[in-house]
Amino acid sequence: MRPWSRLAMVAGGVLLAALQQAAAQDFSGNDLRDIRIGIAVADLPSAGYADFFCAADAERKLSAWSDWRDCPAGTDGLRALRFGYDPATSRNGTVVAGHPAILTALIDNAGTVAGLKIETDPKARLYLRKKAFLFGPQVKARYGPDGWACTQAQPEAGEQPVGGIYVKERCTKSIQGRALVVERNLFRQAGQDEKSFIDETRVTILRARS
Repeated sequence: MRPWSRLAMVAGGVLLAALQQAAAQDFSGNDLRDIRIGIAVADLPSAGYADFFCAADAERKLSAWSDWRDCPAGTDGLRALRFGYDPATSRNGTVVAGHPAILTALIDNAGTVAGLKIETDPKARLYLRKKAFLFGPQVKARYGPDGWACTQAQPEAGEQPVGGIYVKERCTKSIQGRALVVERNLFRQAGQDEKSFIDETRVTILRARS
């Protein structure tokens, strides 16, 4: 049986189990490791994190969280600071729920974490990258399976399923002062080889507007 066929068979069972496990749980705790929406940058731990730089300018390297003011503010007034896990404390690298990830903290002018972006890494090894679309349901289970508003787009011209699966989904939810957006895609363009496809999950967690 081909790898993508096996993935198509097990995906439904994996996602159902994750949702059932979370069904009786309410969200609590941090959003990512020691980080939660609303925490002051000054309260973030210095240990365990590395590779700080401005998301808008990868050449602008930072030494610590405290350098967040060196990043330019976006049109939303937030400063986007890219970061990773320190290899000394995370032997598998920057991985979230088993998925190699790109992490961004969005910091307001008061020095508060007003948002987080978690994106699956498109440069991950193939056997990990082809599972990236499964990260979306993991996030939804983390914040509770109820209350999500989801839309599934239809294939555009030239878009084809991968291993019998086509995903172009966007889900939103508000919970405990957070506005969540989970976007995930799995498809390939006509004519692409088996190793060329789009497989990704993008998660945005923002402080909800009052």
